[in-house]
Amino acid sequence: MGKLLGEKYISGMSIIDKAIIELFYSTGIRLSELINLKTDKVDFRNNTIKVFGKGSKERLVPFGKEAGKALKNYLSIREICDLNNSDYFFLNSAGKKLYPMKVHRMVKKNLSLVTDLKKKSPHILRHSFATHLLDNGADIRAVKDLLGHESLSTTQVYTHLTPERLKKVYKQSHPRA
Repeated sequence: MGKLLGEKYISGMSIIDKAIIELFYSTGIRLSELINLKTDKVDFRNNTIKVFGKGSKERLVPFGKEAGKALKNYLSIREICDLNNSDYFFLNSAGKKLYPMKVHRMVKKNLSLVTDLKKKSPHILRHSFATHLLDNGADIRAVKDLLGHESLSTTQVYTHLTPERLKKVYKQSHPRA
């Protein structure tokens, strides 16, 4: 499985790498949620995944078209290579569930190709997901639910409001803007 997945490249990235990065960015899920994702929790008809977050709380998270394509590409290869008939969606070359450090290293390697940010991790993709939603007008309470946060203050820590977003909100909301 590893050879097959590792040698198939889309835009310079392996099929599994592309699927993982697209899913992180499209959903904002945590690393633990990704590695514990089961195949029966991915719904391609509704473009959603069901994940178990902190405190074993289950939530439904939508994913976008690009993530859907990447997941289907990966799944077509995974089905050929899954000798263990594993329930886990993402598998290593031995057909076992991925371990956190492997995913972390893979994300860091791929992000190094496109950014000079010092921190390159799955968590940065989660942060980008939330920030980009807010920058494009998403309600912070909806972002809170998508991230699986218990408290709105936790979501505010994950996101930072850019000057452009502050100006947009000001212009839209203030009567004398």
